[in-house]
Amino acid sequence: MDLDKNVQLVETTENDIGQIMNWFNDEVSLLKWSGPNFRYPFTPSTFIQDLKLAELNSFTLKTEDNKIVAFGQFYQRLNRCHLGRLVVAPNMRGKGIARILLEQLSTKGIAKLNLAQLSLFVLKDNISAIKAYQKFGFVLSEYPGDIGLPDCLYMIKAC
Repeated sequence: MDLDKNVQLVETTENDIGQIMNWFNDEVSLLKWSGPNFRYPFTPSTFIQDLKLAELNSFTLKTEDNKIVAFGQFYQRLNRCHLGRLVVAPNMRGKGIARILLEQLSTKGIAKLNLAQLSLFVLKDNISAIKAYQKFGFVLSEYPGDIGLPDCLYMIKAC
């Protein structure tokens, strides 16, 4: 199956939240993905609020049959298009979905925000994500300030 042709990046709606919530079965996995200040246990309402769905550019990668296979957000941070809360559905990991999400979300973010560089945060023990980001062209960089999360790395990419 050619995943590039069978998935589409679309704006996330409140109706999508249930599928995404199911990917997080414990507080540790939620914290690794969401960063601080995300409530657990969560409800659909608190998940939507903590996700800042109404405020941030939020997108889901969906299959033709409307299944969500990935999620991500972007916003401007330090004059870069910052990608945040990137996640691939647990049953779809290792199938190239991260690359598709990065490609499509980056293209959309760079165009909308009119910026020439990307950035993101990743926990240093998330080796598979770091490898995916490096394969996509991200490099480790010093963050100009306190990230506020222990063991968090900052990565950037020029477009």
